[in-house]
Amino acid sequence: MALLEPKLNIKVAQRQILTPGLMQMVSVLALNKLELKEMIDAELVENPVLEEINESVPLLDELAGREERMERGAEEAAAPPKDIFSEIDFGSYFQEYLDPGYRTQPEYEESEKPSFENFLSQPTTLSDHLAWQLGSLSLDNKLHDAADFVVGNLDENGYLTASEEELASALLTVPQSAPSGNGHVPDETAALALIHRAIDLVQHLDPAGVGARDLRQCLALQIAAQQQEFDQLYGGPLEQTDADAHGSFRDEAEARIEERRRAMVVAAQIVDRHLPLLQKRDMKDLARAAQVRPEEAQTALEFIRTLDPRPGRLYNREQARLIEPDVFFVKRGGEWVVSMNEEEMPSLRLSRRYRNMLVAQDTDKEVKEYVKERFRSAMQLMRNIAQRKSTILRTCEVIVRRQQEFLDQGGEALRPMMIKEVAEEIGVHPSTISRAVANKYAHTPQGVLELRFFFSEGAAGPEGADTPLLVLKRKVRKFIEDEDARKPLTDDQIAALLQSQGIQLTRRTVAKYREDMNIPSTHQRRKRE
Repeated sequence: MALLEPKLNIKVAQRQILTPGLMQMVSVLALNKLELKEMIDAELVENPVLEEINESVPLLDELAGREERMERGAEEAAAPPKDIFSEIDFGSYFQEYLDPGYRTQPEYEESEKPSFENFLSQPTTLSDHLAWQLGSLSLDNKLHDAADFVVGNLDENGYLTASEEELASALLTVPQSAPSGNGHVPDETAALALIHRAIDLVQHLDPAGVGARDLRQCLALQIAAQQQEFDQLYGGPLEQTDADAHGSFRDEAEARIEERRRAMVVAAQIVDRHLPLLQKRDMKDLARAAQVRPEEAQTALEFIRTLDPRPGRLYNREQARLIEPDVFFVKRGGEWVVSMNEEEMPSLRLSRRYRNMLVAQDTDKEVKEYVKERFRSAMQLMRNIAQRKSTILRTCEVIVRRQQEFLDQGGEALRPMMIKEVAEEIGVHPSTISRAVANKYAHTPQGVLELRFFFSEGAAGPEGADTPLLVLKRKVRKFIEDEDARKPLTDDQIAALLQSQGIQLTRRTVAKYREDMNIPSTHQRRKRE
């Protein structure tokens, strides 16, 4: 029986370990100008060693140095003339105007002032709009809570995707405003009935169509709402007036009202029973299926086009994202050059005061260790910012060198370019180039473009190898825009047209490009008389 003995084994292995400095370098490289500025501002607040250089405002160290030189010059000079600055208390001057630290506020000043954020307008969301309507209704607490629960489960388009059973089951676990015994809905049956009433209530709120399960119900709710409003306005016969005593104007108005009412009825029928035919835009088949005249089907189609298939987007709008170019592509002396956009970017330096604390003999040991750690963090950040600038400039120089024709001529002259190719030319990993161009923009003669715009694959073929995907998609869209609507081009015909120009593309590839651009198929694009 072998005895247990301790043994030493040597094993050679390679592991990739990201140090904190390397992790920061990777994250800094992926930031655009606005994000980097926010990061620097936050670091200036947290790290006292970092200082922002502002030529218009002298730093505290510089002012202190000027004071020392003035005092030293006054002592060395024999019988110096009276210095007009000697009467100024620089210590209180620094304390009152340059010291960023806390100072006791005078008694007459208000200790708390309203934030400027309180004066900024905030867009109303769909949930806020619906909650405001629920609050204006006289509802019992259980129904109000259930309706509010339904509103909270609407998606950004205003659709309700959860089933009634799921909502009822979740509602059973939510405490109600008006407790009944244990403060919950009594049982599952009552919860289902309550959810059903709440959904019906939400579907009658503004905007019309919210709370629908699918597109069919969304359009049907909007048609029903407009029919109800139309009947309230034009339910009775028009009044006789002196201006139209002969009746011609009244008859014409009644005819238009009846035409509008008929269009709503036909539209409701089409949405309820013949939505697939509506999507195909086949007026003859649609009119035949709905058993109406083609003119009535066309009028109903025009009415349906006024409806909103995504009513929630009216309030759930995406906020505009502020874009500021990180680099400029400028032509100087016949050559394209790259310059970084460093406007309003903080210029950093290390504090002289804290450097003196490191060499001072009377500085506490713990204070020295803290200052050393802050110095290491500050220098690492400054190196990473410089490395980010160097990587972006080198990447953009390659882009400018390879895309000079595009910068001079425009979109059709864009050349295929891969991230891997640029990485090999610079001598870095492709992931570094990917981070260097992520969420960054360049100001060019063709507009402000994302740096990723310049990277695309090329198609196969004698001439297609020099044609990027963006240009190929533009060609496909151009062919479709110029086609005869009664005889639209098929994917095979578009592929043949591209092959006649020397671009080898298959029908499947053309179909993929068409679907990427959200262009309907040939059958759906065909317009029938």
